[in-house]
Amino acid sequence: MGRVIRAQRKGRGSVFISHTKHRKGAAKLRALDFSERRGYIKGVVKDIIHDPGRGAPLAIVEFRDPYKYRKIKETMIAPEGLYTGQFVYCGKKAMLSIGNCLPLHVMPEGTVICNLEEKTGDRGKLARCSGNYAT
Repeated sequence: MGRVIRAQRKGRGSVFISHTKHRKGAAKLRALDFSERRGYIKGVVKDIIHDPGRGAPLAIVEFRDPYKYRKIKETMIAPEGLYTGQFVYCGKKAMLSIGNCLPLHVMPEGTVICNLEEKTGDRGKLARCSGNYAT
């Protein structure tokens, strides 16, 4: 490894400080609203990006705001098989396919899932790292 030069020891932090300059932001599911509780809402995957310090890739999904005339971009963890331009459906009545977000009681037993909410509305806490899943 060699010696640590005196200039490297000056200043604040190296190994003991977390390096968060180029991080892309928190990866969360959509906030639960009326359209998700009663039906579904459609979004489109705009980009799949790499987040430094995270194993799993992130997907930027764009949804129409159900209340105002605007579009909302959400950063979610991208499951394997998600691609740009794909339509993603979130809600109770969404189909069971790759990338869709739907409640656990709607899915059949033994379904492989990722980014699972531990409590309702916490926007995804379990099975979030790369290659991880829950059944």
